[in-house]
Amino acid sequence: MADAAPGALAGRRVRRPARVFYGWWVVAVGGALQALQAALLGQAYGAYVVLLRDEFGWSKTLLSAASSLREAESGILGPVHGTLLDRFGPRKIASAGVVILGIGFMLFSRVQDPLQFYGAFLVMSVGASMSGYFTATFAAVHWFERRRATAISLTSAGFAVGGMCVPLTVLALESLGWRTTAFLSGVLIIAAGLPLAQLYRHHPHDLGLEPDGAPPARPARDPADLPPAAPASRDFTLGEALRTPAFWLIAFGHASALFVVSSMAVHLVSHLREALGYTLGQASAVVLALTFTFMVGNLTGGFIGDRVNKRAFLVACMAMHCTGLLILSHAVATWMVAAFVVIHGLAWGWRGPQMSAIRADYFGRAAFGKIMGVSAMVIITGTVFGPLIAGALYDRTGNYRLGFDVLALIALSGSIFFLLARRPSPPLDRQHGR
Repeated sequence: MADAAPGALAGRRVRRPARVFYGWWVVAVGGALQALQAALLGQAYGAYVVLLRDEFGWSKTLLSAASSLREAESGILGPVHGTLLDRFGPRKIASAGVVILGIGFMLFSRVQDPLQFYGAFLVMSVGASMSGYFTATFAAVHWFERRRATAISLTSAGFAVGGMCVPLTVLALESLGWRTTAFLSGVLIIAAGLPLAQLYRHHPHDLGLEPDGAPPARPARDPADLPPAAPASRDFTLGEALRTPAFWLIAFGHASALFVVSSMAVHLVSHLREALGYTLGQASAVVLALTFTFMVGNLTGGFIGDRVNKRAFLVACMAMHCTGLLILSHAVATWMVAAFVVIHGLAWGWRGPQMSAIRADYFGRAAFGKIMGVSAMVIITGTVFGPLIAGALYDRTGNYRLGFDVLALIALSGSIFFLLARRPSPPLDRQHGR
């Protein structure tokens, strides 16, 4: 074969593979930190509930209240968290959160009474909030615009990956005991989480990049050739966002979804054991299947959300949450549990990325941390009261059916909230009429 022309060889030598846009590394960090939390605490807490009840005899209401306390913290301190993120960026906040979460796990391993239990969970809650979903989403929103839903979905996929590792945590709980497992979880969180958090960056401009990896905009050669500029719109401030119906409707819709999601995190394993006679291992396998379905929904949901009307997509997801929970509430056979896993898992995965993406689409990035932080004060109604409603009605009736039915109807109301949550008119720039 004849040798290639020298010019052709020279052309080939100068080609280099395109570098990976750093925003995807930011997404990977958020996903990895969420995976750690899900595997060791978020989705593993249902197994802890079983063991703590066996050892201490605590009621379902008491154990549910700990999860609610964890979620209440993220809502009450949400505005502070958002303000700190806007000011200091995700790296410093996540680093502090990792250390606090690790210490909280170690304190949890030593508890002897409900007061100590709640105190440890409060510390864990602060750390998990600072290093988890909120911070990961904040970072993804700042690094992406066109592919925002995809980026957020990939960070949330870390939660799914962690959930799929819950059987390993259950194995550790059964072989090492819950105290040793909790202490080692704290060590692992700090050892792995701190190096990961250092990879966060606040803005693409910090590295001379543009959102989505787009090339920098080139200035026009002759400004006189440009058409007259239309009055410029800008991102909403927190005050402006609070004055729109869309802010509150999205927040209430988000809260209604979390009534279901938070109650499943606490009560699903117990329901499967007591209503259907599943072993702890079998119930954990259902959690694994649910988490896998959630991950499938997450990975496809970002792609879909970047291409369809997010609001209509959310309406459908809320109806699916309602349907899935009603099936689980009245389940008498394995196929009904499987149907719940598919319907609820896909709705959970599809809906999650849209929550933050639609806020950023509607209100912009400039005050996103504050807007998310104040939204969290509404959202906590779902994360706090979902597990409490299910636990309290269980203690009153001896089963979860009534509690799950009530939560399903609350989820259905979310379809109405999202149906009404139309995009607000963008505010005009101050120099144009303000």
